[in-house]
Amino acid sequence: MKTLVSEFPFSVSVTEQVWITLQDGTRLAARMWLPLSASQQPVPAILEYIPYRKRDGTRTRDEPMHGYFAGHGYAVLRVDMRGSGESEGQLADEYLLQEQEDALEVIDWISQQAWCSGAVGMMGKSWGGFNCLQLAARRPPALKAIITVCSTDDRYNDDIHYKGGCLLNDNLWWGGIMLAYQSRPQDPELVGDSAYQQWLARLENMPFFPALWMEHPLKDAYWKHGSVGEDWQAIQCPVLAVGGWADAYSNAIFRLMDNLDVPRRAIIGPWAHIYPQDGTPQPAIGFLQEAVSWWDHWLKQVNNEAMDGPRVQVWLNDSQRPGSQRPQATGEWIAIDSDTQDATTDQRLYLQPKTLSTAPAVKDNWQLICTPQNHGLFAGEWMGAGVLGESPCDQRMDDGLAESYDSTPLEQSLSIYGFTRFSVQLSSDKPAAMLYVRLSDVAPDGASTRVTHGWMNLNHLQGQHKSVALTPGENVTVELKLDGIAWRFAAGHRLRISLATTFWPMIWPMAEQATLRVNLASAVLHLPVCNRVDAIAGPNPQPKTAADTPLTLLSPGRVDRELHYDVVNDSWQSVTNGVGGVFGEGVYRFDDINTTVDHSLRRQLTVHNQDPLSAHYLLTQSMKIGREGWWTETDITLEMRSDLTHLIISGEMQVQHNGEAVFSRTWHRRIAR
Repeated sequence: MKTLVSEFPFSVSVTEQVWITLQDGTRLAARMWLPLSASQQPVPAILEYIPYRKRDGTRTRDEPMHGYFAGHGYAVLRVDMRGSGESEGQLADEYLLQEQEDALEVIDWISQQAWCSGAVGMMGKSWGGFNCLQLAARRPPALKAIITVCSTDDRYNDDIHYKGGCLLNDNLWWGGIMLAYQSRPQDPELVGDSAYQQWLARLENMPFFPALWMEHPLKDAYWKHGSVGEDWQAIQCPVLAVGGWADAYSNAIFRLMDNLDVPRRAIIGPWAHIYPQDGTPQPAIGFLQEAVSWWDHWLKQVNNEAMDGPRVQVWLNDSQRPGSQRPQATGEWIAIDSDTQDATTDQRLYLQPKTLSTAPAVKDNWQLICTPQNHGLFAGEWMGAGVLGESPCDQRMDDGLAESYDSTPLEQSLSIYGFTRFSVQLSSDKPAAMLYVRLSDVAPDGASTRVTHGWMNLNHLQGQHKSVALTPGENVTVELKLDGIAWRFAAGHRLRISLATTFWPMIWPMAEQATLRVNLASAVLHLPVCNRVDAIAGPNPQPKTAADTPLTLLSPGRVDRELHYDVVNDSWQSVTNGVGGVFGEGVYRFDDINTTVDHSLRRQLTVHNQDPLSAHYLLTQSMKIGREGWWTETDITLEMRSDLTHLIISGEMQVQHNGEAVFSRTWHRRIAR
């Protein structure tokens, strides 16, 4: 449980709206927390720069976090990006060059204010974590250090659009959410009489977000832009990278720590896609205290312990029961003080019929793999958001649909850290196919807990920059990397590798149902086994924040998750229904600005087991926001289907203002696979 701190070293004022005027005349809106003494004694500044609306979007998390930093002697600015929130202009896409250019101006503006010492730090989670890294690579003189949380260095392979060259179904989910977020109007209390017309212009110019990203199925210049892994040396300021195993963005932390050549530290906990002071699965940590220590060291030149201890503090998961609800993780904090490869030894295991062996096979043994479309129904969410029900269920049902290979029971515990790799020789009977690989921890009673997984579009064997059709029947070699993890298999447990050709509803199906012919004698699993396990106390264990923003819960929310099987048609339907809150947060009112927020979303994904072209995705949303005399409602419907050559996506948006229809829009796109 977090502690609310009421007394700080510095008294703080909060300014609801600060305008930052850019060189082209566009005004960006900011909310500012400022120590009262800063006018006499200038302080360093911290910037968070995202499109999620500082007024009524991220207010719940901003107040306790940024108030805490300000109370410890920092000016904090939470800036809405161009075309979002109350900021002027249009938001055309993610991570554009314009976004970076604006941020460079913002950082320079902050550093020149009378209340600022000239030193600026930048922090953020998700989108804000991405652009922290991107801005660090631009090297603005005033930017002295960053904290990047739940982010990536590789926008193609480790973001919400594609993974392993396959289209993630969360691409449509996130694109739909961005449409809803961007449909919210500017608040006339801050913007004035022009707010209504600015809002209509924003609606009229809004891009069809999910289609933007689907138009780039290969790792082209679009994705390389903003991927700092393309040039590690561009980053020259200190970096603190933070993530969690229940999130989808922890892979980048390994690469950042191994490749950056700057002062750097990392914390990887068990958490989902949330700041660690609110971390779940528990244990949460005193992240804000850790952050203040980091800022004090790099922005105030305080000689403290920020750079003491190991390079990476990581949560080592212990074997644990599978379950969709995992409020508490089991394990311990350990230290990693070298590059990932130096901290581990490659241990090889080999596939033989139904077994995972320490000895390679002596002769070729070919296995056919063709999983039904519903393999993956029990995988949970691609990205955990801290909502109960999103964790992977017992994998035995999915394991049964795949081809699985088990080790003998372990005589002693086995700890791994980093990326497990899998290589194999295979052929396909179709020109397009994918290979999915899952590593699970199997308890003595048979319960199967997913440890990590990975997959590959086999048309990308010659590189992700081009798609090359497979020649049916021709043998190819596949080398696949599973997601990074730190995990300790208990003595008496078994390791299980499962191979499949589908993964629904996480991945959109290939055009045809392929059968892979796999040579087990060539199949090798490379485990990154820890050379040593050094247990440590870990980060500060007591979460502390400033006071929460005044809020009234008007209606509790919930997230329902259901699976339905149509026996007659052999089809499965996966339904996720966020009622009164996409993440179960409920319908609530920000009392100090008298603004009510009500956002609901329903996902329905259906597929027939033997027909990948039957896949159908229906997403419906309702976004309501406002107060008496200023109330907007947006209803959005998105659908996705496919044929042999194209992905087909359509959408409709209906917007009301004070009960009257003011805007409507439809989209229909056919996008080549």
